[in-house]
Amino acid sequence: VFTFAAMLKPGDPAADLELPDEQGRPVRLSDRWKERVLVLFFYPKDNTPGCTAEACGFRDAYDELSANGAEIIGISGDDAASHQGFIRRFQLPFTLLSDRDGRARKAFDVGRTLGLWPGRVTYVIDREGTVRAAFSHAFQPTRHVQDALEAVLAQRSS
Repeated sequence: VFTFAAMLKPGDPAADLELPDEQGRPVRLSDRWKERVLVLFFYPKDNTPGCTAEACGFRDAYDELSANGAEIIGISGDDAASHQGFIRRFQLPFTLLSDRDGRARKAFDVGRTLGLWPGRVTYVIDREGTVRAAFSHAFQPTRHVQDALEAVLAQRSS
């Protein structure tokens, strides 16, 4: 497991930010986590092999995650137009947010992989806005999906 020393840990409060979605509409994170457990995944870039595998993994697990009370949101530095194309190309059923200035990455302590690429980190956040699970598998993007599902199921049983 490749982790970041500064990553938020289970028990930490999640940052409450407002970011634009793929349509340019503002989305406040707390509005989403108050309704459902939030699976928030930070990924480097739309339409790259690892990020596509990760996003499609979340797409394929969407029904199961949703049925277990979770909402999925992806965040990258890409703009709304890029996110729109990514969603269309791969039929992604969840929201993608644009973090053009990197403030969400900073607020969630998502570093860089090998100092080069934006990090790949997933958080599971409960309805009170507390991080319940956090993981980073920089070179195993599809592990995030299974880890998120296990964390969501653990939330349901607690």
